[in-house]
Amino acid sequence: MPLAKFNFKPGINKEETDYSNEGGWVDANFIRFRKSRVEKIGGWLKASTTSFLGRARALHQWVSLAGTRYLGLGTTLKYYIEQGGTFNDITPLRVTTSAGDVTFAKVGNGDATLNVTDTAHGAVKNDFVTFSGAASLGGNIIAAVLNQEYQIATITSANVYTIEAKDTDGDEVTAAAGDSGNGGSSVVGAYQINVGLDDYVQGTGWGIDTFGNSTFGSAGALDATNQLRIWTHDNFGEDLIINVRNGGIYKWTENDGLSTRAAALSGISGANLVPTVGMQVITSETDRHLIILGADILSSGSRTGTIDPMFIAFSDSENALEFEPKTTNSSGSLRLSSGSQIVGAAKSRQEILIWTDTSLYSMNFIGPPLTFAVNLINEGAGLIGPKAHINSPKGVFFMSKQGFYFYNGAIQKLPCTVQEYVFNDLDLSQSFKCHIALNTEFSEVWFFYPSIEDDTKEISRYAIYNYEENLWSIGSLIRYAWLDSGIQNKPQATGVSSGTYYLYDHESGFNDDADPMDNVYVQSADLDFGDGESLAFIKRILPDIKFIKDTGTDPDGAVNIVLKERDFNGESLNTNSTNQITSTTTQSYVRARGRQFVLRFESDDDNTTEDRKDYKWRLGSTRLDMQPSGRRGA
Repeated sequence: MPLAKFNFKPGINKEETDYSNEGGWVDANFIRFRKSRVEKIGGWLKASTTSFLGRARALHQWVSLAGTRYLGLGTTLKYYIEQGGTFNDITPLRVTTSAGDVTFAKVGNGDATLNVTDTAHGAVKNDFVTFSGAASLGGNIIAAVLNQEYQIATITSANVYTIEAKDTDGDEVTAAAGDSGNGGSSVVGAYQINVGLDDYVQGTGWGIDTFGNSTFGSAGALDATNQLRIWTHDNFGEDLIINVRNGGIYKWTENDGLSTRAAALSGISGANLVPTVGMQVITSETDRHLIILGADILSSGSRTGTIDPMFIAFSDSENALEFEPKTTNSSGSLRLSSGSQIVGAAKSRQEILIWTDTSLYSMNFIGPPLTFAVNLINEGAGLIGPKAHINSPKGVFFMSKQGFYFYNGAIQKLPCTVQEYVFNDLDLSQSFKCHIALNTEFSEVWFFYPSIEDDTKEISRYAIYNYEENLWSIGSLIRYAWLDSGIQNKPQATGVSSGTYYLYDHESGFNDDADPMDNVYVQSADLDFGDGESLAFIKRILPDIKFIKDTGTDPDGAVNIVLKERDFNGESLNTNSTNQITSTTTQSYVRARGRQFVLRFESDDDNTTEDRKDYKWRLGSTRLDMQPSGRRGA
C-alpha cells in the first residue's frame, strides 16, 4: 500500500466531535499555528532576578523626554516603577500620623508579635506602614527594629493592630524581659493606601472579606479595600497618573525622581475640583484631557467622594488639575445610560472606546462647547473585565460574557473554534481577572482566563487567536498581565514562581526560564481507514519535524510521537506506542491495529532534559504506512 500523507487542518477545533474533525487538531499546550503549521511557542526568562510584592495585574510602559524607559506595575499590595531592573516603590500614602499617636507593646517574652495602638488607624490586614522616630522598647526591640516598613499582620480593633518584629535583614526578633517601653512620644506612622484583594468578591455584608481583615462583627461594603485590586494608569506628559479601581487617583511626577511616592491628584497645589475617586483613568492624547471614568460627582461645590459608576469627568485641555467647568476652559462631565457600571476603556483610532457591563460606547473630541460626545455603538456586548480588551494593528479585540469580539469601526463576533470549550470552563465569579495580551510578532491575541476545571480562582489558561490566519490554539499558563514588545524588545508579562512574583520576558529562547518547557503537545482528531468499516494496520510512522536550536546549529532536539487507538467514538483512547523522534530519525516502526487512531506529538517529562532544553520544533507532513486489516464486529 502507498504511504498516507497527513497534512492536518490548522488550528485547534473543539466545537466538533473528535471524529467529525477528522484531519484536524483537537487539543494542545504551548503550541501556536504559524503559516498553518504546528510550532512550539517561544520561551520566557525572568526580566530581572528581583521580585516584587503581590500579583501584578497592570503594566504600563513609556519613555521620558530624556530617553529613560519606565515600566509602571500595579500589584494587589503596591505600585512600582521599574527602571533598570529595579522595582521602585511609589505606592501613595493614605495618612501620616502626628508624633506620639502611635505606641508599641510586646505581647510576651520570646514572642515577635507587637501590638500597635493608633486610634482610628483605618488600616486593613496586609497594609504597609513605615515607622520613624521610635525609641527602643528597652531590650531586643531596639529603635532600628521599629523604624522601618512593616506589613500589618492582623487587625485587633479599630485602634489596635499587630506586626511581627524583624531586624533590618527581615529576620524575626523576639521580645525580652527588658522590652517594657512603648516606643516613646515621637513615633510617626506613615500608612500606605489600603491594599486590595487577590480575588473578586460579590455582594456585601458579613463574609465578603478575609477573616481578620477588619474589625470582628462589622459588616463590609464593597470598595477599593475589599475588592480585587486593579490599577489603571496613563501618562500625562512624562508624568504618570494612576488609579485604584473604586479608589483614589494619584500622580507621580517624573522630575521628582523614583524615590518619591505618587501623591493624591486632588491634593496637589493648583488642583481645582479634581475627582477624589474613580474606576479608571485615561488620557485623550490628541486634545490632552485627563478623563476619569466612574468619578465622584460635584455637589454644593465639592466632590462627594462616592463612586458614580456611570459618570465621566474630564479635565481642561493641557491641565490635569483643572476639573471645574467654566466658559473659559474645556472641563466637563457626562453620564452613560446603558448598563449599570463602566467596566473598562481603551484608546483606539481617533476615539476612546468605553465599555459598560452591557454595552460599548465611542467617545470623541468635538471641541467647545461640549468638548466630548459619546455614541452608543452596541448594546449586548459588554466587557467581561476591566483588562479584557486590546488595541492591535487590525483593530480592537475584546472579550464579553457572550464571546470574543472585534471592533474596527463596527462590532463583529469572532468566529471561534474553541469558544464553547473556553466559556464552559471560565470561572465567571472571577471574570474581572480576564485579560487580553497582544503578541504582534506572531499576529496573535492571547485571551487569559481563570478556569473552573483548575479550580484556583486565578488566571491559569489561555486561548490564542492568530488574526492573520484566523486560527485558534489553547493551553495553560499563569500570567496576570502582559505588554507587547515595543519599548522593550520582547513581550513582558507578570507571573509567579514558587510563590514569588516576577516580571518575565517572553519569546526569549525556548525554555521555561532556566528549565525545559514541559508538557508541550498537540493532539489530532481520530483517523481511520476509509470510513472505519475496516480495521487498519499501521507499521511505520515517517515523521516530518524541524528542530530549531536557540543558539548554535546543532539540531539534537527530540519529540515523542504517541500513537493511540480505539474502536468506537466514546471509548477511551489506548496508548499503542510512544516513539522518540530526533532530527536524524527517518522512520519509526510500530505495530498498531485498530479502527480509529490518534496522533499526539509531545515534548515533556518522557524525554531527557537535554533533549527538551533550548529547542523548539515545527511539524510538517506526517506519513503513515497504513493498510486495511480485515473487519471487527461490534
